[in-house]
Amino acid sequence: MAIHKILFASLLICLLIQSIHAATKERLFSDLEKSALEVTATPSRVGEGVVLAAGVDKLSITWKVSSTATKEPEFNAIKVKLCYAPASQVDRPWRKTENELFKDKSCPHKISSWSYDPAMKTAQSFDYTLERDIPTGTYFVRAYAVDAKDHEVAFGQSTNEDKTSNLFSVQAISGRHKSLDIASVCFSVFSVVALLVFFVNEKRKAKIEQSK
Repeated sequence: MAIHKILFASLLICLLIQSIHAATKERLFSDLEKSALEVTATPSRVGEGVVLAAGVDKLSITWKVSSTATKEPEFNAIKVKLCYAPASQVDRPWRKTENELFKDKSCPHKISSWSYDPAMKTAQSFDYTLERDIPTGTYFVRAYAVDAKDHEVAFGQSTNEDKTSNLFSVQAISGRHKSLDIASVCFSVFSVVALLVFFVNEKRKAKIEQSK
């Protein structure tokens, strides 16, 4: 009887997981209302050939709900993300764009999120310092509007539909942190000293053995 109950409970759990997974799979990027949010992202340094430094440079990001947005009554929160441009997705399947939102890997870097207040009709602006762990690449900013179930219903982005304009490049932090270098030097010195002590002790023991 106990085994039957365990099997029945396991079956219910599997069916629940499957139903949740199926519901998630139905959420498609192509179903979202596009351009429902107007988004701009201005780097702290601009100009031809400028590459932003991760952990140093900033983006000035502005977003507002478009006057043509039809799904605004469903908005519960706004989520802003840093997304890879097509040039930085080539030969990188872990950055691939997918229509099924649960598979999409093009916007893995979360910038910020807020609860949506329909009374705020003016543009909202904030500064974002590029995280230290941002990989080298070309990017744009996208904002998603999500509903009460945390499902995306609309979006807007700082580039055009083909993702070819208003892009910016980021250089990842290279090299090691200073504290790591200090620790490495200390460990090397300790290793040398320990090795010298070992040889001195072995030589002393050998002399003691010979004197006996």
